[in-house]
Amino acid sequence: MNFWQKLQKPFFCLAPMADVTDAAFRRVIAKYGKPDVLWTEFVSCDGLCSVGREKILPDLWYGNEERPIVAQIFGSNPDNFYKTALLIQELGFDGIDINMGCPERNIEKQGGGAALIKDPERAKKIIQETKRGAGTLPVSVKTRLGYTKVSIDEWIMPLLEEEPAVLTIHARTRKEMSKVPAHWTDVGAIVKRIHSEYSHTADRPLIMGNGDVIDGDDARKKVDEYGVDGVMIGRAIFGNPWLFRGLCAYDASSIPRRNSPTALHENAFSSPSIEQKLSVLLEHTLLFEQLFSGIKNFDIMKKHYKAYVAGFDGAKELRVQLMACKTGKEVADIIHKAYPSL
Repeated sequence: MNFWQKLQKPFFCLAPMADVTDAAFRRVIAKYGKPDVLWTEFVSCDGLCSVGREKILPDLWYGNEERPIVAQIFGSNPDNFYKTALLIQELGFDGIDINMGCPERNIEKQGGGAALIKDPERAKKIIQETKRGAGTLPVSVKTRLGYTKVSIDEWIMPLLEEEPAVLTIHARTRKEMSKVPAHWTDVGAIVKRIHSEYSHTADRPLIMGNGDVIDGDDARKKVDEYGVDGVMIGRAIFGNPWLFRGLCAYDASSIPRRNSPTALHENAFSSPSIEQKLSVLLEHTLLFEQLFSGIKNFDIMKKHYKAYVAGFDGAKELRVQLMACKTGKEVADIIHKAYPSL
């Protein structure tokens, strides 16, 4: 029995996001509000099967506090998916997820991501080869409703023939990108179709929905209204590492505050103070620098600053200062000057 089968339903997960859900950010999330499952950023199978593998491997760093942790991969060469699955198994991950929905042009030019929606047979072969290399690890798929239109019979149902452990559906087509509201009614229609066609077996595919989920309450509503087994949340995590706390079974410890260990009230995560957000911003920054100095560009952290530092008097001025920083020490100096109690 794989970990997906052991999870209590509904389950709530953090979406994999390039240059966002790296090991530093996932450790912060695991500490303050752990989702039921975490994903790595997506990683190229071709890259992992090339001489440049060592430069890519930091994208697959993880800690035990993140478990269950799933490695997400992309590409178009079934042979490389097999080889990559062997590597992921060796690295000790809990599962493998195949990205078949990324709309970025450079990914599609390689035949990966959403380009696979136009080639179901290759997509099915990729799942087969990934499973062959995965051993006992569960293999899941994240995709979209279709390429230019919703394609349940042409795309979703053929994928399910390969029995992925979970199918995560981003509720838009490739053509729509993120320019229109997510079509959760279509996700609900897929769930009903699956419940009908798999009513004779206990091995019904697990379906997770994704798209425009704003918070925990909204995630629960999506489960109730559309019948999904789980919900994946992405952009709502920015600036709010407490998002999953109270939503999942995980019970995070109190948020540490310098010089004031008892200052936090029980429900601080539901409405964190400025000081709490800045404290986590600094912790996140220093952890990123500790893990990735000389490996990843420090500027990656700055997309988080835009989210952490917003919605209060003086936020713009503080954010401008932080965006000019090049080291964790500079960030620490600015925050401690603005908020000496931290």
